This record gives sequence, structure tokens and C-alpha cells, in this order.
Amino acid sequence: MPGPLSHIRVLDLSRVLAGPWAGQNLADMGAEVIKVERPGKGDDSRAFGPPWLKDAEGQPTSEASYYLAANRGKKSITANLAHPDAQAMLRELARSCDVVIENYKVGDLARYGLGYADIKAVNPKIIYCSVTGFGQTGPWAERPGYDFMAQGMSGLMSVTGEPDGAPGAGAMRVGIPIIDILTGMYASVAVCAALAHRAETGVGQHLDLALLDTSMAFLSIQGMTYLTTGDAPGRIGNAHPSIVPYQVFSTEDGSVILACGNDNLFSKFCEAAGCKHLVTDERFAKNAGRVQNRGVLVPLLNQVFAQKTTKQWVAILEQAGVPNGPINSIAEAFEEEQVKARGVKFDLPHPSGGSVPMISSPMKFSATPLLQITPPPMLGQHTDAVLGQILGRDADAIKRLRDAGAI
Repeated sequence: MPGPLSHIRVLDLSRVLAGPWAGQNLADMGAEVIKVERPGKGDDSRAFGPPWLKDAEGQPTSEASYYLAANRGKKSITANLAHPDAQAMLRELARSCDVVIENYKVGDLARYGLGYADIKAVNPKIIYCSVTGFGQTGPWAERPGYDFMAQGMSGLMSVTGEPDGAPGAGAMRVGIPIIDILTGMYASVAVCAALAHRAETGVGQHLDLALLDTSMAFLSIQGMTYLTTGDAPGRIGNAHPSIVPYQVFSTEDGSVILACGNDNLFSKFCEAAGCKHLVTDERFAKNAGRVQNRGVLVPLLNQVFAQKTTKQWVAILEQAGVPNGPINSIAEAFEEEQVKARGVKFDLPHPSGGSVPMISSPMKFSATPLLQITPPPMLGQHTDAVLGQILGRDADAIKRLRDAGAI
């Protein structure tokens, strides 16, 4: 059955992660996504290795894991943006597209006749999605931006990590490029919203997504804490700023996450853990009191958890209906029964001769299931097919473009 966006064609001029992540989301939902890459080199992330994908004989290929993570379901064509013939070809291609995604520095594509105004001139209904570090406006608009910078500049790193005085204290970035990925997700939502608006009005538009904007929005609760109190939150490690107990506790042989999101769950935990007296203590009976008296309660709970193994605690808390879980390695996470049951990992045949393992999209549709059937493309794999099928170029015309250095 066709995916929910099977009627949509996307011209993906983006590289690395934030833009490509948005393109992959749209491809998963059935859109035809045409990825435009530099001849000979391709997307920068193709060189972000090791690690590399292995072929059928177990030998490393030239396909970087980083690139493979964000380019499933796309068609790859090559185009030299500095060549006038390539610029004309891409404008012609954009005429038949619904969406353009790009993440060049502000003004860069306009120099090649591929900016929003240029594409709108040939396709007034285009949804043109720009992803940059700092947005299309403001004093920093022309500055390059990266995920790590956004995490630091937004204050996100100031609330991530162990508190001052604790072992390993210091600001810490999130262990994945989460702002790139979140910006790609916001871009996907924005594109879908703009497509819905266009379906009603016939009007296209320019979407302006920025890493710093995303990182500021991602502050969410912590950002609102500052705005409502005037006090900037600090680092508290794995604890929750507003809920107690909601953190990691050390067990006899490891650690376990306890998540008592309300007073009833705390009561259930105390009953199961053999510390019912804590529920009747007025300092701990309500969450507000537990937050205020965190420094007293947590050491008491540490003593409780140290008496049993992680496996024992997981079993006890599961039986009591108290949210909990171990801290898995990534390898352990992929082995979890629930992860396997949800089909998170799957494999696709790859042009290299082997197969490529993939992580499934979390979006699940009952009527229009996702189309995760096409592996990340090799560089320029679909150039001839796209130019022939969409633009009507014959073999001689494509050869002339290639000989001229346009593709």
C-alpha cells in the first residue's frame, strides 16, 4: 500500500544530518526523495568513517555508517552546483517537485540561482525548507552552525552532566547529535504542515529552521523554569529537577532506573521495597516535599537499593507496577524482547553486494504503512534514471552533461 506521502516528490540538496534526516523521514512516508550530491565526493557524511558498512565477504566498503543512518529510501544524483548546466537542470527538476530541502549557509544557493526566489519563480507552489545553524534572520544568520555549538550556546549542556563537586562533574553534550536530529524532525513536521496548507490554498512557502532555535525549544521544562523563576537551572546528573525519586540508583551489582512519576507510584515502590515508613514521613509523603528534601531521601533510598541485585530489583518493581529499567548498552538494547517485537532492527539488500542493517522509523501508520524498502543509495546511483525518466534526457544528453563536468 502506498505511504502517506507517496504523491510527493522532494529535491534534497542537504548534507550531513539535520537536512538529510528530514529527507529520510519523508522518504519513509513514501515521498520520492532525490538527493543531490557533489560529483566524486558526495555528501560530506560519506567520509565520516570508520566505521564502514561491510560487504558480503565481511570487508569494509566505502559506505560510512554515519551516511547510512540518514539516507534510507532516497535516489542519489550528482550535480556540480557551480556549473550553469547543472543549475539549469536542478531548476528544471525543481519544477516537478513539491518540496526542496537545503542546508547551505544563508545566501549560498542564491549565488547559483537555486535560492527560494529562484525556485519559486519556476514553481510558485514549492515548499522550500532551509535548515541552518542560526536561521535566515538575525546578526548570526551568516555564521555556520553545528550541533555541538547549538547544545553549548543554548544552555542545554549547562543542565546536562553531573553537578559540581560530584565525580565527573562538568557540562556534557548529549551522546548523539540530538539537535541535528530534532531539527530534522521539526523540519519534517513543518514540511507536512506546509503541504497540508498548500492542499487547501494552493500556496507554497519558505520554511526557516535553525539549530539554535531547536535547541532553545528543546530546553522545554528547564527553559520554563528559568523564565518563571529567573533562576537558571544547573546540572543534577541523572536526577529529575521536579520529580523525586526519578533517577538512577546503585544496586548490589549494578544500577537501576526508578521513575516514580506521582505519589501513588512512590507509595507502591515503598510497599514493594520494604520501606513503607517513608510514605508516612511528612517530608516525603508528597512530591513537593520529596523535591524539597531530596538530599535527605536519596541517601535513604541508596541504602535500600544496595541490598539487592539489579535483576532482583527489576523483578520486584515490575511485579509492583512501578516504572523501572536497567541501563542497557546499545548492544543490550537491541537484544531486548520488546525492541525485537517492534521490529526496530531490519536489513535491506545493498548495492555493494551485502546487506545494510537499519533502525526502523518509530512512526507507525495503520492505513498507510511506511515504505522502508530502499537502502541508502550509492553516490550518483540514480543520476541517469532520474534525468531520463523525469527530465526526458537521452543517453547522449546525459553523457554531454557528464563530460562537461555538470554531473
